[in-house]
Amino acid sequence: MKKSIKLRYLLISVMTITVLLGSWIVATNLRIVPAVLLPSLDKISQTFIDLSRSGYGGTLLYVHYWITMRRLFVAILFAVLIGIPLGLLSGYVRWINAIVDPLIQFIRPIPPLAYYTLLILWLGIGESSKIMLLFWAALPPIYISCFDAVQRIDSEYLQSAASLGASRHQIFFNIIFPASLPDIFTGLRSAVGVAYTTIVSAEMIASSSGVGWMIIDSSHYLKSDVMFAGIILLGITGVLIDWLLREMACRIVHWRGKKEC
Repeated sequence: MKKSIKLRYLLISVMTITVLLGSWIVATNLRIVPAVLLPSLDKISQTFIDLSRSGYGGTLLYVHYWITMRRLFVAILFAVLIGIPLGLLSGYVRWINAIVDPLIQFIRPIPPLAYYTLLILWLGIGESSKIMLLFWAALPPIYISCFDAVQRIDSEYLQSAASLGASRHQIFFNIIFPASLPDIFTGLRSAVGVAYTTIVSAEMIASSSGVGWMIIDSSHYLKSDVMFAGIILLGITGVLIDWLLREMACRIVHWRGKKEC
């Protein structure tokens, strides 16, 4: 029964994508929309091939892609290594919360581009400023999800463990961390999404490589086929990353059940 429901929704998704692609083909073949605004799928496919063979700006497409993904994953790695411990400890230890939470709440509502110029002044125009921008974009969602996860844990669990002689260290690693894992993965997915939407901003200033830079640079010359190729590449990659994180959550956080898997 459950498999049939999943199959039904999968068919709906496939039909939706088919209708959108069909509308795209009709609009471009009948020239309802100018090619400079909406290139045909054939043109975009040929652009993918050309970019893979000849590159853009003297750099092959896969190199642009690797540079963008490297910046993203390095930033996410640092956000995870710093954000998860800070969020969990901030929710568990009040004096840490008093120090860390005001800083995160101050940074969280500020658009990343607002302080990108400062990062360039402090760190230069190299990789450090770009990675730091993505890091600051990804840190608040991870921190907040971890903090809220700890706050939602039933205090009776912690009190029962303490009454049985468990130390704060044992309570943290045996109760708080496992109970927070579902929210940690949710926060990680949100953080990747925020950092992913910031990648074009990170590569639009003082850069000459990356898929985001390729999209911005091609827009200056109305190369819409290159723009669409880069956007489609980023979109597909984003869907695959989110799917991978959901699959990891289903396999690692097995105690939450399979309702969402």
